[in-house]
Amino acid sequence: MASFLAVVQIILAVLLVGTILLQQRGTALGGTFAGEGTVYSSRRGVEKYLFYLTIVLAVLFVGLAILGLILA
Repeated sequence: MASFLAVVQIILAVLLVGTILLQQRGTALGGTFAGEGTVYSSRRGVEKYLFYLTIVLAVLFVGLAILGLILA
């Protein structure tokens, strides 16, 4: 059972890193040097679902980590 949890946790970790890296950033450091104003924009379409998927994966990852500690 512990090895199964470890494999699932590794898969979730890879998926979590992937979804975090796929999320878009604004202007990064370009806005700092160019002095651009920050504008609030809401997430739409795929970006919104990717954001929600990241939250779900993070909750599952933490839940499995706690479950692994309880079972150990």
